[in-house]
Amino acid sequence: EVQLVESGGDLVQPGGSLRLSCTASGFSFSNYYMNWVRQAPGKGLEWVSAINGASDTTYYADSVKDRFTISRDNAKNTLYLEVNSLKPEDTALYYCTSQGYKWWGQGTQVTVSS
Repeated sequence: EVQLVESGGDLVQPGGSLRLSCTASGFSFSNYYMNWVRQAPGKGLEWVSAINGASDTTYYADSVKDRFTISRDNAKNTLYLEVNSLKPEDTALYYCTSQGYKWWGQGTQVTVSS
């Protein structure tokens, strides 16, 4: 059974930082591109970032470029997203999802508010 379990979301003040994690099981994690996707309250899904299996190629949405960093540890089957300089508009449920959006986690909530 494939599982993706996110963690690390929290309530933070503007300008704050968090590290989101996603632990994968049930598939060959290192062979898959992985994505972070978010959904703000009342809005649709927004793709945030992607990374290839070897960690030598990364992609970012313009809205998060230079503030967020995606990474992975294939030995631990874990995907990360370092989120810095957080803004209220970053408030969302953050999901990790596999290549082709085949598998999804349950999401972790990031709320940015003073």
